[in-house]
Amino acid sequence: MADLGLLTLGGTVLGGGLAVAGVHSYLSGRAQRQALVDRLADDGPPPPVGRPRRFAALDRRLRATEAGRRLERRLASTGLDLTPGEFVACTAGVAIGLWVVAAAALAAFFGPIAALVAVWAAFGYLDWQRRKRIEKFINQLPELSRILANATQAGLALRTALGMAADEMEAPAGEELAKVAARLAVGHSIDDALGELAERLPSRELVVLVTTLVLSNRAGGTVVTSLRNLTQTLEERKETRREIRTQLSQVTITAYVVPLMGVGTLLLVDRIAAGSVERMTSDFWGQAAVVVAFGLYGLGFFLIRRMSKIDV
Repeated sequence: MADLGLLTLGGTVLGGGLAVAGVHSYLSGRAQRQALVDRLADDGPPPPVGRPRRFAALDRRLRATEAGRRLERRLASTGLDLTPGEFVACTAGVAIGLWVVAAAALAAFFGPIAALVAVWAAFGYLDWQRRKRIEKFINQLPELSRILANATQAGLALRTALGMAADEMEAPAGEELAKVAARLAVGHSIDDALGELAERLPSRELVVLVTTLVLSNRAGGTVVTSLRNLTQTLEERKETRREIRTQLSQVTITAYVVPLMGVGTLLLVDRIAAGSVERMTSDFWGQAAVVVAFGLYGLGFFLIRRMSKIDV
């Protein structure tokens, strides 16, 4: 009986130890897999080390929805160090703050308008950051094409040349090429990896470069000569875009000044005759006039920006 008891105790201890080791191995493997998925995912930037994330619960709820995933991809294309939860919380806080300030400074009618303007401005800022990042990436394309041409001429494969360009170039080109190199490292084709790059940062120049690389990879040919010619063309387009932007800078400023003049006039009227804005918005026709005026200012802003937009 004593031997049977010791045998049972030993078997229990051994089974418990194996169970603990199995659970530990499972959790460790699951954590490693999740870390690999997060590192290779292109839906959003990897979380930076050292900065605690705020609004984690809200962020998890947003990521579970389609709108939240679209917002995450939108934030990823801007290069901002923000999660969807942080962006939504900050935007809501600013909107509520402007609502209170506008209602207290002018009239209660302007509170919702100020909140809507805050939300529109937040998403407009994301679009501006995205365009700025794309513009910076376009300016790096001549250097990227030159690096790829030199690496290809030296006998390196296109996959190796892309990895070398990712190490040598600064952001955003370095970060985007690092994602392409990570895709290639896990077995994705060059066509798919470069196609995803063109989708993240859409531009005519990048599409031309991607098309050149894909066709050269498929059919072979003089890729070095093509990249040399493409480098010269990208340099010329870069200078042309810079000249057009300089000539249209006054028109761009006018698009922003005109709506600000309207808001400034409204504040000036309320300062000269205290309470006039509140009395004006106390009935339907006054509110309708304010809405129509803001709509016309918004239409003017849109038309000026539309007319000053020249695609090169």
